[in-house]
Amino acid sequence: MALDGISIAALTYELDGRLAGGRISKIVQPERDALLLHIKTREETVKLLLSANPSLPLAYITDKNLSGPPQAPAFLMLVRKHLSGARILSVTQPGLERVIRLEAEHLDELGDPCRHVLVLEIMGKHSNLILCDSQGVICDAIRRIGSGTSSVREVLPGRPYFIPNTQDKLQLLPDGADRDGGAGGNSAIGDGSFWSRLAAWPGPVEKALGGILTGISPQMARELVMQAGLDGSESAAALTEAEKEQLRAALERLITQLREHEFAPQIYYHGEQAVEFSALPLSLYAQEEAVPFDSMSELLFTYYSERNSASRIKQRSAELRHLVTQTMERDSRKRDLMVKQLKDAEKRDKYKLWGELIRSFGYGVEPGAKQITVRNYYDNDAEITIPLDETLSPQENAAKYFERYQKLKRTFEATQVQMAETDQELEYLRSVEQALNMAESEADLAAIKQELTAGGYIRARQSAGKKGAAKPVKSVPLHYVSAEGFDFYVGKNNLQNETVTFELASGSDWWFHVKGLAGSHVIVKTGGRELSDRGFEQAGALAAWYSSAPRDSKVEVDYTRRRELKKPGHYKPGMVIYHTNYSLVVTPSLEGLEQVPCSDVS
Repeated sequence: MALDGISIAALTYELDGRLAGGRISKIVQPERDALLLHIKTREETVKLLLSANPSLPLAYITDKNLSGPPQAPAFLMLVRKHLSGARILSVTQPGLERVIRLEAEHLDELGDPCRHVLVLEIMGKHSNLILCDSQGVICDAIRRIGSGTSSVREVLPGRPYFIPNTQDKLQLLPDGADRDGGAGGNSAIGDGSFWSRLAAWPGPVEKALGGILTGISPQMARELVMQAGLDGSESAAALTEAEKEQLRAALERLITQLREHEFAPQIYYHGEQAVEFSALPLSLYAQEEAVPFDSMSELLFTYYSERNSASRIKQRSAELRHLVTQTMERDSRKRDLMVKQLKDAEKRDKYKLWGELIRSFGYGVEPGAKQITVRNYYDNDAEITIPLDETLSPQENAAKYFERYQKLKRTFEATQVQMAETDQELEYLRSVEQALNMAESEADLAAIKQELTAGGYIRARQSAGKKGAAKPVKSVPLHYVSAEGFDFYVGKNNLQNETVTFELASGSDWWFHVKGLAGSHVIVKTGGRELSDRGFEQAGALAAWYSSAPRDSKVEVDYTRRRELKKPGHYKPGMVIYHTNYSLVVTPSLEGLEQVPCSDVS
């Protein structure tokens, strides 16, 4: 799920308690749309990541040291000017908006104390990081929004900052509500505005909660309806007074939990798959395994770390994917033309036959004849009619057909060679596409880019004044260990495939690769031992897992001794040939294998 207002309420409460009073010692911009604040408190140094990434906006405390670009962007310089060394006064959330406000105090150029507010808006594609002064005027934003982009609000230096209420929602928990008495006081539930809107809502009650109240996600709306004992599909306008009281009780319990900060962060798992997270216990997922966390920040880091990494890698690989896709489409079109050329070249033997028959029987042809009927001595003397050019002699007609034959023969032979090269390139590009799907880090992408540059797909750029080629990128293969103690190595790209196959493996080790599809080379280091049947199955399943085959399918995998593999000099990276092999059919799986760091490649 996306971060809703309730999850952000739990996060800001945690951050305020942990960071208030601390000083910002360092600010870096690890990504174009993110800031990392190093904050020194009395007990520790905390690293707070604030990300306005449109595909995955979030905030959490991390233990990772992230670096920024060599040259600091303008927004980072401005934030450093006003917030470096500043003391954090508070971390708050206006109402239940998906907004985090970090207010800090520092000394200006004259030594007088002044305040600035760093605002993180977690609003999907509209997410932003905005620096404001103490009067609520925007100093700058990590993503400037002009009138040409938005008719609702400009996010530009000098403009007043405000949160647009484009959906005209009511506040379940207004600013400062945690200091007021009574569960419903000063909220839309207590002043009656919510109930009047609910009575006029045209749809089901479950939709009404999220449509009327700020900060209520569809998940929390379903939870509230369930706690109230209502049918979520029931018309909101048709609720009875008794049902309204049940809903009021559920809403007031939620308000009390928020005011008393009774948060209990947890992730719900179905098997190994995380299906949901929440800042409060959810009876919706009572059948799932609930894993509790000590903090909301820790929960978000755990839940989003893999998704964040995958999202970043996908964004960074977009240019390479476009290049590979474009090249494959071009090669496919070229191959279609070659197929047509080969089909046309099938007529070549007919022209050769016509030339021979005209040469043999053309002596009796009348001048100006448009055709000749002769016996085909290649087909039991069956008669055959051959068209003629009436302006040419029989011998000239024969020469013309022989010339057509020779031209089509050359075309056929050249096209066969070109088609083989195109097929090999398409196979190679499919392997690069699979490598992009497997990329887990910037180093993996850099290695693929380096490979494509070496292959001439990307124009090499050398900076002026620099000598020599670019330094090789360190990107290591995957390493798994079985319960029997066998080492399994998996290449994540073509260069790694060559490394595991021709550098890590010895002649007696086993090599596995999915048949007829793009996939990784898998090497099993035997160390002189016999590989068990279970080991063969695991290696085959591993090769199928790291391939373009569907995860739930039966896949045929080829395997052979490493010594049987050859790589001709003109072959592209990762491409090999073999003539002796065995095959097995497996389902893609990692069962029984433990991934460990790969230390065998320097």
